[in-house]
Amino acid sequence: MALSHENITWLYTRAFVDELARSGVKHVCLCPGSRSTPLAMTFADDERFRLWMHLDERSCAFFALGLAKVSREPVVLVCTSGTAAANFFPAIVEASHARVPLLVLTADRPPELRDTGAPQTIDQIKIYGAYAKWFAEIALPEANAEMLRYARTMACRAVAKATETPAGVVHFNMPFREPLVPLATEISVSENERDAYFGRADGKAFVEISRAKILPDEKIISALAQSLAQNERGLIVAGMQNDALFPEAAAKLANVLGYPILADPLSQVRCGEHCRENVIDSYDAFLRDANLAKQLVPDIVLRFGAIPTSKPVLQYLQQHAQARQILIDDAGWNEPAHVVREGIRADAVLFCDTLAKKISAPRQKSAWLEQWRNINTRTKSAIAAQLETYGEFFEGRVFAELAELLPDNATVFASSSMPVRDLDTFFPSSAKRLRFLSNRGANGIDGVVSTALGASAASEEKLVLVIGDLALYHDLNGLLAAKLRKLNALIVLLNNDGGGIFSFLPQAAYPKHFETLFGTPHGLNFEHAANLYDARFVDAQNWDEFRAEIYASFARDGLDIAQVKTNRDTNVTMHRAVWRAVSTNQRIGNESTNWKRINE
Repeated sequence: MALSHENITWLYTRAFVDELARSGVKHVCLCPGSRSTPLAMTFADDERFRLWMHLDERSCAFFALGLAKVSREPVVLVCTSGTAAANFFPAIVEASHARVPLLVLTADRPPELRDTGAPQTIDQIKIYGAYAKWFAEIALPEANAEMLRYARTMACRAVAKATETPAGVVHFNMPFREPLVPLATEISVSENERDAYFGRADGKAFVEISRAKILPDEKIISALAQSLAQNERGLIVAGMQNDALFPEAAAKLANVLGYPILADPLSQVRCGEHCRENVIDSYDAFLRDANLAKQLVPDIVLRFGAIPTSKPVLQYLQQHAQARQILIDDAGWNEPAHVVREGIRADAVLFCDTLAKKISAPRQKSAWLEQWRNINTRTKSAIAAQLETYGEFFEGRVFAELAELLPDNATVFASSSMPVRDLDTFFPSSAKRLRFLSNRGANGIDGVVSTALGASAASEEKLVLVIGDLALYHDLNGLLAAKLRKLNALIVLLNNDGGGIFSFLPQAAYPKHFETLFGTPHGLNFEHAANLYDARFVDAQNWDEFRAEIYASFARDGLDIAQVKTNRDTNVTMHRAVWRAVSTNQRIGNESTNWKRINE
């Protein structure tokens, strides 16, 4: 049977796309373009996929990132040739560092048109460098059984590679010759070739690739359990991770060992229905007290996930470099402080479960644990008392308010820079089932809106994004997804007219060029942007109006923007007043405790 070029393109592309669906891919994010026509039309004709169309490639890629974070499944990204592929780059860097599975398909000109001056043609070979864990230049379409098996196999391998530990980015560069519109055709093939042309009859993937989690070594666990049982001055540090089973496992291990657990919100350990008896949630505030940090000397530290958001925690770990610090990770090396003495390659949940079972008897509550708990309690009291004195808007208090206002199953996305730091400091532990997200792989402020809206698309409840004005400005294009897809999200805009975090840094001591180089005021009125994208905009004037808007937003569908205007200089002053209040409270508490001991 004679096949046209269009028939061949259809058979080949359909085989590849079919295997992505059979391998579990559900979401495809794509942008308009001509060269990607075979992929775009084939995906669009397949009802197994949910298509998310975007006009801006950078926003598209970050949207896919958010989708993959929440779904914990690989998401496909598709673009045409040329600079479209380059616009994916920032999100790919973030996905690589944050271990988020993405399958990037960049359409391309065929080899004979490269380096010839052909329009919309750049060098796309390994364009993402080391940020793609696997790159392949896919062969041009052919419709014989051998090449269709190749297409199906590559699709199966791509999904497996993107999701295997550590999860990350797979990039396939896919050249196509014109004409580009694929044309369906009926075809008769022999029984031996049937799977190649139509896929396996049982509906399974052409190649089934199993993924096994890394089990901790039995001897290492036994030796560690014996050592930990003899040492009560231990500590667990939980950083950003994305395993839904980790909070329960980590909390159980902390309770068995009798160790406090410093729970970054992004670890998902701070809030939830699991036991939070040993969760310490105000460490960022009290570890700023140099004397207190010096006194809390650990002998052993178990570290999970990415490095903590809190700089005081990192400095504390460096200050106590003599402690036996153990990094548990199944891939990579999240350790910029260079104080880790041991690294254990194992799945974090399996490690916690296995180690907890090895501890023969749970440790009774120790003075060490009670010390951390008491300090944590006093700190929370001092923070709450100080926040009550702030009648005007304070960025840190936004998170304390949200902790009270948010319903179960809400997702909180904190932008990089100050919001994620304030989340860490001011959002207390609670039994609410909340999920915390942030782009903390590369820590950039680009693409935050799109990532959050991608997360919103996969979330059960309305998502709350807390973002600064510069980060919102960076990704205003991302708001189009909310308008077109009727997404449910609330954006809390902390508008201090510039880069608020720089006011905390040494650069602020040099006022001559500070505003021009770092403060960067813009004077933008974001209500106009809200109107452009059909979002409801509220400029809250006080805390009562802010609370009312949060409740109202969760009672309706759509996109809301609640603006909270703050002052950069005042914000610094108020933060530092909180930290002073915490230190003062700790000194009074210590004096009271010492006096009690003397009298006893």
